[in-house]
Amino acid sequence: MEKQNCTCQTAVSCEVGSCVYNRDKKTCTAPSIKVGPQFASSTAETNCSTFKAR
Repeated sequence: MEKQNCTCQTAVSCEVGSCVYNRDKKTCTAPSIKVGPQFASSTAETNCSTFKAR
């Protein structure tokens, strides 16, 4: 399979200043991001499993 160039958005906005991956209360710098849980049906039911407290 041929590798394709990624044209995805690479910056993820984040307002959680208490997370070690947050830069300037604007951007997430985590190498990967996991959001869940699987059964969520609204934004209020989701959470960032990548969060790590400062």
